[in-house]
Amino acid sequence: MMTMTTNETPAIEVHQLVTHYGERMILKGIDMDVRPGEIMVIMGGSGSGKSTLLRHLLALERPTSGNIRLLGQDINACDGQQLYELRKKMGVAFQSGALFSSMTVGENIMLPLYEHTRLDRKTMEIMVRLKLEVVNLAGFEHLMPSELSGGMIKRAAMARAIIMDPKLLFCDEPSAGLDPVVASALDDLILRLRDAMGMSIVVVTHELESVFKIADRVTVLDRGEILFIGSVDELKRSDNERIQNLLHRRAEDESLDTDAYLERLTGEQVILNAGL
Repeated sequence: MMTMTTNETPAIEVHQLVTHYGERMILKGIDMDVRPGEIMVIMGGSGSGKSTLLRHLLALERPTSGNIRLLGQDINACDGQQLYELRKKMGVAFQSGALFSSMTVGENIMLPLYEHTRLDRKTMEIMVRLKLEVVNLAGFEHLMPSELSGGMIKRAAMARAIIMDPKLLFCDEPSAGLDPVVASALDDLILRLRDAMGMSIVVVTHELESVFKIADRVTVLDRGEILFIGSVDELKRSDNERIQNLLHRRAEDESLDTDAYLERLTGEQVILNAGL
């Protein structure tokens, strides 16, 4: 794991982030940071707010309140052009790979260069081959996505995410749906990218094996709140019951409040009293 000093300016700063979907509060005052050259893993149960937080970090949604600074820039204060320039310094590897089925692997990886640079075609092709070497897909640029395995699609998506040499890399469930051997190889790739390119990496995942292998620090979300931020060792030693349930895949026993249950069903306040 990479050693980081705490006096460096964070690559990502999140302060008192609050988000609502209608009347429902999704994120409830999130405070976190990601240091330069760090792999931060975000984990939590379904509905904990992981995906919502990721969309905010990608500047795809505006919060109800609070702010996020990416590479020193307050994204709430950025206009469209400033966000456009900032996003050039960010790479995203989507959960499904999100490769365009009508393009070859090479064309998919080249797309950000085609859209955001004025490089000549030959230079772009060389850069694509270099990135395919990095993700162990050398020679596969002429194949179509339909000709790739699930693990190869994930690696091709990673190559596209890093083609512009971003300072920030975001990975959404990179190991989802992969067998353990392929998932471990993808974890190794993430570690190599961090070490070779010095980028800060945010990984959203449910996969505990990956968490334990790649994370410098872990953020655990629970019902829209930060439950824990710290190292893997600190996570394992936590005496928080909800964290231990998450780590050991234990279901939580919740007592049934009959009044509350009926109120949810009827949409009206219910008083259970035999005398009324």
